[in-house]
Parts: sequence; structure tokens; C-alpha cells
Amino acid sequence: MIDNRTTPYAALLLRVVLGILFFAHLGLKYFVFTPAGTAHFFESLGLPGALAYITMVWELLGAIALVLGIWPRLVAIVMIPVLLGAIVTVHGPAGFFFTDANGGWEYPAFWIVGLIVLALTGDGKYALKPTPIKVPA
Repeated sequence: MIDNRTTPYAALLLRVVLGILFFAHLGLKYFVFTPAGTAHFFESLGLPGALAYITMVWELLGAIALVLGIWPRLVAIVMIPVLLGAIVTVHGPAGFFFTDANGGWEYPAFWIVGLIVLALTGDGKYALKPTPIKVPA
């Protein structure tokens, strides 16, 4: 049974927490590793360094959209490739447990599940819902 009184608040909580996690990971890349260091790390994985900058912008825009509730269902789905990329390139080869050396894939996989749950649940309470563009007939 779905409790329609509390579900919008659950979606709000999930949406904001997921957004904050993206802010945290962006902050790690920007303030700790630095953008240039992150680009170098991406290159060490055989990826283009420019993809690091794209990833950081993607995380920033996704985090803002999730926290504010701007198209959160769509944004949740759009953020999944960032985490899949992290699993394929870094965390997958490290094993399952996130406590493994280089961090396993359990945490990013669980994060993906949270994004899917948000996409299926809905925008949540207090979401900013941009007015859809109406095309004249």
C-alpha cells in the first residue's frame, strides 16, 4: 500500500539527499583532486581528460536540479550514466564492497537504485516544476 500523505515527503527527502551526494562528489573532484587532477585521473583510465570537466558540470547541474526539484524524474535518469561510468572504469574492477581497495561498486550501484526509485516515485513535495512549453496548434 502506498501512503499518499507521506510519499511526497519521502520523494523530497530522497531527491534532496541524492542531489547533496552529487554536490559532495563534485566538491571532491573540484576542491580535493582539482579539475586538472581529475582530468589527469580520467586520462590514466584511458578516458579523454575533457570528460572529467563534462562530468563535473553534469554533476553540478544534476545536483542543482535534484535539490530544487527541476524535472527531478528526468534528471534522476540522466544522472545514472555518470555512476555507470564510475562502476565500469573504477569501481567495478575493485570488486563488490566499497571498502575494497579503490572502492567496490556496491555504493554507486545503490546510488543508481535510489535514482531509479526517485524516477518511479515522482518529483516529491516542494519541487519546482517548470512550465511546459506550449506549442500553438
